[in-house]
Amino acid sequence: MIEFYPQIKAVHVISVLLSGSLFTMRGLLMLMRSRKVNVPALRYLSYTIDTVLLISALVLVAILHAWPFQQPWLTVKVVLLLVYIVLGTLALKRARSRGVQVWCYLAALCVFAFMVSVARSHNPLGLFAALLS
Repeated sequence: MIEFYPQIKAVHVISVLLSGSLFTMRGLLMLMRSRKVNVPALRYLSYTIDTVLLISALVLVAILHAWPFQQPWLTVKVVLLLVYIVLGTLALKRARSRGVQVWCYLAALCVFAFMVSVARSHNPLGLFAALLS
């Protein structure tokens, strides 16, 4: 399977970009108080992209034998993913007040950016690694 690594990584990276872009767009719709934020087409597109993202991530982990809890950066990435999912769900669906929605949306964007920096650097400190060295 290692021979397919470049293609699978490309699918993963493209899925990250699509997922982040769609979340950003839905968040902006939420900020504009648009009812389109949770239309079925956008939700199902999000589910599809995130499924491809998860499958490609699992295949990459299997190819590289880089398991969470063995690789510190990957452990941090998985924890950040869970935080991102909770914040995103609160921002787009579950928050009871507008203030909480906005705060969760902004926090989710920050977590997403930090998660990408951890993935790109393979360092659990992500973008903060340069500041601390």
